[in-house]
Amino acid sequence: MRHQTLEAPGLQTIAWVGDALVDWACAGQLYGLDGERRQLGESHYSFSFDRALTSTDGQYAFLYQKLGTKGLLLKNGEMLREINRSYYHAETYEYPAAFVTVEGTTYLVHCPVEYCQLDFENVETGELVTNTPARSPTDFFHSRLEISPGGTYLMSKGWYWHPWNGIQVFDIWACLRDPLLLDNCLEMSPETGSEISSAGFVTNNTVLLVASGEDSAQEDEDEDEVDALPPGRLAVWNVETKEFSPAVSSPWPFGNVFPIDENRAWDLYQYPKIIDIKTGEVLAKLELLNTGRQSSSIIRYLDFVPAIVFNPQTKRIAVKIDNQVEVLSVD
Repeated sequence: MRHQTLEAPGLQTIAWVGDALVDWACAGQLYGLDGERRQLGESHYSFSFDRALTSTDGQYAFLYQKLGTKGLLLKNGEMLREINRSYYHAETYEYPAAFVTVEGTTYLVHCPVEYCQLDFENVETGELVTNTPARSPTDFFHSRLEISPGGTYLMSKGWYWHPWNGIQVFDIWACLRDPLLLDNCLEMSPETGSEISSAGFVTNNTVLLVASGEDSAQEDEDEDEVDALPPGRLAVWNVETKEFSPAVSSPWPFGNVFPIDENRAWDLYQYPKIIDIKTGEVLAKLELLNTGRQSSSIIRYLDFVPAIVFNPQTKRIAVKIDNQVEVLSVD
């Protein structure tokens, strides 16, 4: 594990653009890992945005409050329009948002209609292409949205009332053709009674799942389901075959995980770690860097939740702490 500190006075948000970090709230101030500093935009956004994400091509950005309702959609650093989500428990869990590009059209995936309704919004036109009259979403608080490496699947790492962490996975192409599939949470969800506190795509069709230490949500659960992913374990789940790898345990509690490859993943609970996802062994760690104790999309009760962004191309992690960015790289 390699560690680099970038000094960034006045830093407000961070997002990866290629192999550099950009603060879109502060006129697109760029921080290169080689020391480069330059400004990509012209406008500063003085509202209390504390999170940002960027489309794959770097053209679009989304600024938002992690525990708020307000966001700004930007194009090349300039505002396209304001974005909002439901007030309902917005102060409790992370704002759900992700960019995806399908056949040359970029969409912002978020929940502008209801907390439980995922929609695809054309970033250029503002059209909610999936908001059809027949929609009837299930009661799930969407959060921590993630797109698979091949752009095939969308994953929501949110929670059910009251509260129980879980994930939902959707076929993006199928949902654009038939938005009602966004309301069918059971068809592509892992069959386990355990609470899934974190997850991340390993490949285009496999997902690393982390089960919390909570007891099963089902009193009469199927034994096969319990054996597939018992509480306090991690396993890799295949979205297409529905199969699980052998579940493994670790003496360490797990937080947000970011798979590096088919053998390793970042874990950011309390401090950075690289874990072996086949054994649970900690391969490397940096105990001097406090990365918080987040292990759910529900973060209201936490005093310290630094902005943590993963670069799926380089497998680097960036952590914003005050006016510094801590960059972690795989050896």
